[in-house]
Amino acid sequence: MIERFRGKYTVKSMCKVFGVSRSGYYSWRKRQGNESKDKWLVDLITEIQSKSKQTYGCRRIRRILKDKHSKNVNLKAILRIMRKYDLLSKVRRRRPYMRYQKALHKYPNLLNREFDQVQPNRFWVTDITYIPTTKGMVYMCAVVDLCGKMVIAYRIGSDMTASLVTDTIREAKQKEKVTDGLALHSDQGSQYTSQVYHDLLTEYHIKPSMSSPGCPYDNAAMENFFGTLKTECLYHMKFANRTEVEKAVAEYVQFYNYERINLKDGLTPFEIRSKAA
Repeated sequence: MIERFRGKYTVKSMCKVFGVSRSGYYSWRKRQGNESKDKWLVDLITEIQSKSKQTYGCRRIRRILKDKHSKNVNLKAILRIMRKYDLLSKVRRRRPYMRYQKALHKYPNLLNREFDQVQPNRFWVTDITYIPTTKGMVYMCAVVDLCGKMVIAYRIGSDMTASLVTDTIREAKQKEKVTDGLALHSDQGSQYTSQVYHDLLTEYHIKPSMSSPGCPYDNAAMENFFGTLKTECLYHMKFANRTEVEKAVAEYVQFYNYERINLKDGLTPFEIRSKAA
């Protein structure tokens, strides 16, 4: 009201009538001006978060503003706007580690936590995770190339069997031109210690590598992908059946491989891998 009638009555008299201080009024007026000045930034951050399904933190937002929009914005300003307009990224949850017994085959740890590989198809990692639906649990196996952390192949099945793993590896092998020297790292899940897994890797001349018992950090790159998938996609949806899961995962993997930037260099997994090839 004071702002509306400030040309007709004095600010001092209106503040007295409404029981507010002049400093409070002028502070409010200054904030309105700041909001107007910030509108372009609010619009850009909203657009970026919309494209990323609200999965980017303030550092990735800052990187995109700088690289793609030529805007060098203070990190605190970005965070302030993200908090004010509910544009913060979703919070990540951790996946419980599961250890399996009765291993038929065990393999040495060839990876030794060297998760950044400079050449494609030198080290792949693989694992299985679970996704709940109203009709029961479904399971996802994925293979990720450590060069760029790109998802090479994945399968979703109703059972957590060795065939789910071997089918995923066959798909990855069909997609990629792999020469001798490829190693595949996994945890000590029963699917990866099975005879069929051993036979498939022998057939494809892939060197098996395995985490130490009870040590999920040895396969942290794969844990990180599944954690990101769940945090940025799966945890915010309720699935009625496997078909809905398959649709959501397909859309997210496409986004993850070709649109989601790496915080370190601002490149997508596909771009990192393509530059290295």
